[in-house]
Amino acid sequence: MEHVRALEQSMNPYPHYEAMRETAPVFHDEQTGMWQVFKYDDVHRVLSEHATFSSQRPDDDQSETGRLFAASLINTDPPRHRQLRSLVSQAFTPKAVDALAPRIAEITEELLDAFAPAGTADLVKELAYPLPVIVIAELMGIPAEDRDRFKLWSDAIVSTVTGDQGESGHALHGEMIEYFLSMIEQRRRTPGHDLISALLAAEIDGQQLTVPELLGFCALLLVAGNETTTNLIGNAVLTFTEHPGTVERLLAEPELLPHAIEEVLRYRSPVQAMYRAAAAETMLGDQSIPAGSVLIAWIGSANRDPRQFERAEEYDVDRPPFHHLAFGQGVHFCLGAPLARLEARIALQAVLARLPGISVLAEPPLERVDSTIVFGPKQLPVTWQQA
Repeated sequence: MEHVRALEQSMNPYPHYEAMRETAPVFHDEQTGMWQVFKYDDVHRVLSEHATFSSQRPDDDQSETGRLFAASLINTDPPRHRQLRSLVSQAFTPKAVDALAPRIAEITEELLDAFAPAGTADLVKELAYPLPVIVIAELMGIPAEDRDRFKLWSDAIVSTVTGDQGESGHALHGEMIEYFLSMIEQRRRTPGHDLISALLAAEIDGQQLTVPELLGFCALLLVAGNETTTNLIGNAVLTFTEHPGTVERLLAEPELLPHAIEEVLRYRSPVQAMYRAAAAETMLGDQSIPAGSVLIAWIGSANRDPRQFERAEEYDVDRPPFHHLAFGQGVHFCLGAPLARLEARIALQAVLARLPGISVLAEPPLERVDSTIVFGPKQLPVTWQQA
């Protein structure tokens, strides 16, 4: 796990990925027993072939996170996955998401109003983190005063995935489960116009969701609706400001922004990896993968594979249309992708318009969020010209 730990701390894991693609693209880690997959075609296959590469967690994962997600969308295979996904997909259709645009714009402006006059801020703390948390909390019907607890729980889940969880993490898990259980009970008694109420009312073949399934959904919505968009916004500002002329270009040609965001998703993927388990023995590259093996598919490496993308190490706002894997692939393609794209577009448009001449401060050095899975700066100290 040592090199995974090193990656955790690194804002630049890409040289490691490049070395692995060239020397050991399908690599068996003797310490953890896991297989690590680095090339685009192999990662694409691991994420796509759900019959061979299962999303179900191994039975021996008895961590709180393992049990919590065991019954959720992200850790089920078809046909149950298809049934569960159809229940929530209505909330995330392009039409449903577009209807949220005015509210997202309103929240963005309120957050910017609070710090724009200052001329300097930690953009993660002031904008990239609170925006998606407020949006997902409102969708779930969570009271405003409970939002700060959301961040603590979300961070605890994400750090658990890396295996780093102390006593405080265990306590936070318990606290989160208690909170969602009471929220579920409350909505049973008095349903509202929110996702938890909708999930409670939903039925599959006449059966309502089990409590573990409901809890799994709540935890998944919390993390997916929070960490990934936060990191997408942070990674985008970092990338735009690193590449001279990009900010000016996006201000002059705002229609380029959605494509510029897709290139950020490829270049600095907010989710660097996904886990799968081999349902049957299979060949991957020139390696034989035994049934039951756990695999890490390195999305961050696949999206920089020069066999798939010309000049893969370069950020290019004019890159011709391309197919990145930042939102996954196949039946588990990220349900919240339209929401993440919309939030990022609205937030970044506002940042470019309201924080002229934005640049990232050279000191202190940027640190990566504490996770091998999600990727982005923990803080993003920026400065801009005041009006």
